[in-house]
Amino acid sequence: MILDKNAIQETHYDVLNVKEDSSYEEIRASYRSAIVNLHPDKLLKTSEASINDQAAGERFIKVQKAWEILSNSSSRLAYDNELRGSRQDILAADVAEDIRIEDMTAEDAGEAFELLYQCRCGDYFSIDSLELEKMGYSLLRDGTGISLQTGYALPGSVILPCGSCSLKARLVIDTNA
Repeated sequence: MILDKNAIQETHYDVLNVKEDSSYEEIRASYRSAIVNLHPDKLLKTSEASINDQAAGERFIKVQKAWEILSNSSSRLAYDNELRGSRQDILAADVAEDIRIEDMTAEDAGEAFELLYQCRCGDYFSIDSLELEKMGYSLLRDGTGISLQTGYALPGSVILPCGSCSLKARLVIDTNA
């Protein structure tokens, strides 16, 4: 597993100081720059303390490992899938329950309306219709309830924190319903 629940470890992208959507050329350039700066032969020429040499040597190995994974398209795809899965596992572990828009009540808030779902503690998980619109989800309120105007939006989810306690709920937005 790449990520631990209690501590997020440095990813190969972090090691090479690139974004996860970086091109092969960007990753290669960052790798080459790091290798030149951290190469053991270069470090021997400087009169740094041995503690710094050890840290640089460990960093050099991390850079090499990151390059091995990210330079190969199939190993990079497998790594990205594992990374994504680990992040979803962490999010899922922190979520108390999954809710749908239909489970929420709507209150008029002027130009928008606020969607509310009661937490176990008595307070509420909430999100307003303007926030959802920014994410590409338009809501319509008819006389008796709320409906999702699908358009071209894809299914998704939003993590909602409780207003009082540490619980979170995942609002699952199904555009196919």
